[in-house]
Amino acid sequence: MKIINDERCLEYQQSGHPERPARVSRSIKHLQAQHEISLDWERPSSVGQEQLIRVHTKDLVAQLDQPFDLDPDTPYFPNIGECARLSVGAALKALDCADRGEKAFSLMRPPGHHATQDKIMGFCYLNNIAIAVQEALNRGYERVAVYDFDVHHGNGTEAILHNKPGTAFFSIHQHPCFPGTGTESFGNCYNFPVRPGTPQEEYRGIFERSLDALRDFNPQLVAVSAGFDAYRKDPLSNETLESEDFQWLGERIGRLGYPTFSLLEGGYSDDLPELILAYLVGWQKGSESL
Repeated sequence: MKIINDERCLEYQQSGHPERPARVSRSIKHLQAQHEISLDWERPSSVGQEQLIRVHTKDLVAQLDQPFDLDPDTPYFPNIGECARLSVGAALKALDCADRGEKAFSLMRPPGHHATQDKIMGFCYLNNIAIAVQEALNRGYERVAVYDFDVHHGNGTEAILHNKPGTAFFSIHQHPCFPGTGTESFGNCYNFPVRPGTPQEEYRGIFERSLDALRDFNPQLVAVSAGFDAYRKDPLSNETLESEDFQWLGERIGRLGYPTFSLLEGGYSDDLPELILAYLVGWQKGSESL
């Protein structure tokens, strides 16, 4: 399994902001120290302007290099444009790995699934997964699915992919919760809202329903927005999941049998490194069971 990372993504921070460098730095150390699965480390691919503006407006891309706050939760930092592009490059590298039949996890920040075509928001500057999906379509894939299990609805990914031929978006997320979207399914967007405090077994049942819907789409490629903030100790949600639930979910995704890559989205507890490892272990085991 490949881990895509560039430590330059640790170079921006705001005191007290939950999307902090330690999310990734502590996860790097934990994954490097573990012995449960074999991991190879790679750096992001380069990303061109044309790849960004297939998904985002030129004005949004230009904002990344302009010194003013972009959104109350998504401030300007002197090097945020470089970091956001690196995060996109990691998504594209993960896609490269999936092309070769390898599993890849992008361990980068900033996340991306709240960024819309023309709006930076929710800690997200560029929509990494939507850009990777568009790249996959350009490479000839005809059916690409996004599976988003972040506790916050991926409103940006949904808005970008809505009615885009050859794509489908599947999201399981808490509602009510930020950003307040994702209450209904429509077109090629399939939403599975979960009420706050949903018991683990009930949550797993909703996971199963969402994965059944993904199987019905029968994609050639699955891109996973992997958010770990449905964890019971996460400060930004009100859910009940434990480490073993993320391992269980990883196994289910692995058993789907489709070429798959995963990108880190949310997850703000101090236990994030353990949750990521649990997911990766499950993903590996599920793939090996085929």
